[in-house]
Amino acid sequence: MKRLFDLVAAGAALLLLWPVLAVLALVVRLALGSPVFFRQVRPGLHGSPFTIIKFRTMRHAEGRDGKPLPDCERLTRFGRFLRATSLDELPELINVLRGDMSLVGPRPLLMAYLDRYSPRQARRHEVRPGITGWAQVNGRNAISWEEKLEYDVWYVDNRSLALDLKILWMTLGSVFRADGVCQPGHATTEEFMGNADKPEDKEGHR
Repeated sequence: MKRLFDLVAAGAALLLLWPVLAVLALVVRLALGSPVFFRQVRPGLHGSPFTIIKFRTMRHAEGRDGKPLPDCERLTRFGRFLRATSLDELPELINVLRGDMSLVGPRPLLMAYLDRYSPRQARRHEVRPGITGWAQVNGRNAISWEEKLEYDVWYVDNRSLALDLKILWMTLGSVFRADGVCQPGHATTEEFMGNADKPEDKEGHR
């Protein structure tokens, strides 16, 4: 039932929003250049990798050492607008149609985080990642990693179509209010370094 709902809702959204997607693609091209889309490998269901698709929000800029400047220096005003309104996430509807993602589920993070989770936190990968999720409507990037991951596991244990509909409705309010878009001093949020209080994590991530 969840997969069928994802297919119908994502397909309908793409049909309705394609003019918006086209305009955004053009503006991103003019403001930030090519490529229009940001693609990155993320962990999906059971940690299997897939390529996420989003609109670009950062410019290409390198320091004297040839390395990219920090995210907060590359994020443009237009990029901040896209993130605050979550418009940069709209191309992920394609990921939903492909079966990589769901409309609702834990957000797909970085591949590098996979070996940093505790066994409980790793349960977030028992479901498909989502465009929005329980953690996103309960603080997004304004809450700690421990809180976000606990919200993700709670969703895994309590998921239902009714809960998904509630989260989608709450997401609309969060987007309009631009709640929890970033942590102070970060373009989005700080890097997740794992559970430093656990001996096995200290051993693996000194």
